Amino acid sequence: MCRFLAYLGEPVFLNELVCAPTHSLVHQSLHATEAKTETNGDGFGIGWYGERPEPGLYRDICPAWSDENLVNLCSQVRARTFFAHVRASTGTATTRANCHPFAHGRHLFMHNGQIGGYHRIKRRLEALIPDELYDTRRGTTDSEAIFLLALAEGLTEDPVGAMRRTVTTVRTLTQEAKVTEAFRFTAVLTDGETLTAYRWACDGRPPSLYYRETPQGLTVVSEPIDGCREGWKIVPKGGTLRARRGEGASISAPDAERIAA
Repeated sequence: MCRFLAYLGEPVFLNELVCAPTHSLVHQSLHATEAKTETNGDGFGIGWYGERPEPGLYRDICPAWSDENLVNLCSQVRARTFFAHVRASTGTATTRANCHPFAHGRHLFMHNGQIGGYHRIKRRLEALIPDELYDTRRGTTDSEAIFLLALAEGLTEDPVGAMRRTVTTVRTLTQEAKVTEAFRFTAVLTDGETLTAYRWACDGRPPSLYYRETPQGLTVVSEPIDGCREGWKIVPKGGTLRARRGEGASISAPDAERIAA
């Protein structure tokens, strides 16, 4: 499983959250404590919003702990919204195109989890993605396929409803293929001004997801970056977190878990 971090709030330098904390995302790339694997060394990526509506991206296949460019970039870039992700592959190639986050227009998306038995439904799943969106596909991951299919379902206008329909479609495909492995979906979406985080799974065991609100902004993480849980809240299993700049985060009732069941 991967590890990630999302931030929405007053502009801050990326290194304040990505590199500097005791249990930062860079540290988690080598020493994660709440993931299936301790090491997340199959690439990394950051996406941030600066002066333009569309986000910038920096992704690479080397481990986050060994990339001096990442540290230097994070110490210079100041952003109001950004994503950071360290990858542990669940079966697809270690390539730059497979590193998160994924961008489409103004939106960024990143995922921690997997479609169990993805290789058995990949062809049918990709066939559901409209040509104009499929033409933008650069990698081979299940995460990017989910993102593109959700865009086709109206993700930009209805982040929860569109993702619910997408998850239902994916789960139907796995059931038809008689896949017994779990579908786990902990993910975050943003357009730079709003943020939606999902913690869903078909077996009631979604990857971990925490959040913390301060006067400065909202931080959403796979595991606390300061090495302790004090001040962090857990997004409940099956729950969805939604936030808009300048407003507090809200958590929906955990009913989405049933959708993937």
